[in-house]
Amino acid sequence: MGGVHGVCYGRNGDNLPSPADVVQLYRSNNILAMRIYSPDHDALDALRGSAIALILDVGGVDAVRDLAGSPSAAAAWVQANVQPYRRDVIIRYIAVGNEVPPGDAAGLLLPAMRNVHDALVSAGLDSSIKVSTAVKMDVFTNTFPPSSGVFAQPYMADVARFLAATGAPLLANVYPYFAYRDDPRNISLEFASFRPGAAAVTDSGNGLTYTNLFDAMVDAIYAALEKAGAPGVGVVVSESGWPSAGGFAASVDNARAYNQGVINNVQQGTPKRPGVLETYVFAMFNENQKPGDETERHFGLFNPDKSPVYPITFPN
Repeated sequence: MGGVHGVCYGRNGDNLPSPADVVQLYRSNNILAMRIYSPDHDALDALRGSAIALILDVGGVDAVRDLAGSPSAAAAWVQANVQPYRRDVIIRYIAVGNEVPPGDAAGLLLPAMRNVHDALVSAGLDSSIKVSTAVKMDVFTNTFPPSSGVFAQPYMADVARFLAATGAPLLANVYPYFAYRDDPRNISLEFASFRPGAAAVTDSGNGLTYTNLFDAMVDAIYAALEKAGAPGVGVVVSESGWPSAGGFAASVDNARAYNQGVINNVQQGTPKRPGVLETYVFAMFNENQKPGDETERHFGLFNPDKSPVYPITFPN
């Protein structure tokens, strides 16, 4: 499968290159998959003929609410944002929501996902474009050891069964950085950042041994899917990254070690599911207008002038 090493193209900056320049930067660095967070037509137009595979987000919670409330709204969304690009943009997944808060997600996610899927079926596109949602790790609980992982939110079992029925993966945002930041006493920097020399941890529940936190977090997701009756659903890591400045353990050295580690890990998968694990690094650029902690503005692999924040290599 081409384009299993992706990078998220966030646009919360007032100084970023044009979408055409961004697509060229992806291609020149052998990055053959992208995620965008809304159906931005400038970005979609720039992707035409690029051979870059895409996760296309529908937008924020309001967009999810609109799609949940009306099959005709979903049909119109697909007609406006998917069908014009069907021939020359490789839209691999549609993400219906990114980390939708549980209070909203319980009532909105499944109806919105179903409506978008049905619209793709009507357009004859459901075999090539899969509908999912991107979740953060708070929809899981008991994630360590990994074999104990289970969904914390009841609605996620229904989402998992929908994914199983439609042949779609679960999109998951997996950030060992935040786990380490919040619990450095019990998690070592080596274990969190793919550095050699981390003490290996054996999961007595499945007999598997873990040398990094990323694998452990992903395998907890697989365990939760199995417990929800959806063992065949795959996982796509729709975001993962480490900040290079702005806060605790946020340094160029740590960011480079982690992101190169996660890129190299793509081809081997996890102890529970060896093989290719499609993964999207967050993010392409440092985004100067991103809200939240200072670290949020320093997740980029590249500066807005297209110079690398640190050396990183995407294999062929």
